[in-house]
Amino acid sequence: MRGDVRVPEGPPPRSAVVVIHGFKGFKDWAFFPHVCRTLAASGHAVVSFNFSGSGIGSDPERFTELEAFAANTLSRESEEVAWVVDWVTSGDLLPRKPRTLGLLGHSRGGGDAILHAAADPRVRALVTWSAVSTFDRWKEATRAEWREAGRIYALNQRTGQQMPLDVGLLDDLEVNRARLDVAEAAGRVEVPWLVLHGESDRTVDLAEAEALARAARAGRLHVIAGAGHTFEVGHPFTAPSPALDEAIQASVGHFSRHLIGE
Repeated sequence: MRGDVRVPEGPPPRSAVVVIHGFKGFKDWAFFPHVCRTLAASGHAVVSFNFSGSGIGSDPERFTELEAFAANTLSRESEEVAWVVDWVTSGDLLPRKPRTLGLLGHSRGGGDAILHAAADPRVRALVTWSAVSTFDRWKEATRAEWREAGRIYALNQRTGQQMPLDVGLLDDLEVNRARLDVAEAAGRVEVPWLVLHGESDRTVDLAEAEALARAARAGRLHVIAGAGHTFEVGHPFTAPSPALDEAIQASVGHFSRHLIGE
């Protein structure tokens, strides 16, 4: 696992935010560094990382570890989120141990963040961007083909790579369906939760965000008009879009109120 730690200038902060990328994402993809820098400038220690099964290795910009990507599972992602949270809350990664902790997850990383926030009382605030309400996103025909071949491929539209997924990912989801149930976990999230979603998201439908917000005990839905799954920016990142600026501003405000304002 590789990660980055950002801290604001001045005295060590007493709040921390862990940022979690999604499927075919990585910590240096497009908006993540900009988001992390902005969160740090607003007063938090910020930790972002690549899942060990992200497909990213020593080259931070290229998918060079496709076999690691193939072997990844959702249970492994949950375990790695827990590791990072432990390292952050213990003070091992930061200048000093934080008093408050927030999570920000995008897309499938939003699902990972929801699962963890539902189970860990150390999490005091949650923000999800374009989050999935379920990890089970494959049709029955695809599942049958997957089981027969042992592997399927997901096209990376940006790089043109066919990215392999071993059947272990499907096995893990089916065996651990209850533990990996994002919608059920959403109903157990008690901390303030900003459910942020683009109105025109074609990857994860807005209906999923609406369902998460309904299930959440302290959830607030923020819909960004006209925005897609990545808030109208791509990789490589050049400049923030108005949609991204809105997402960042809402997220900074949420964490400031619930992590620093206590």
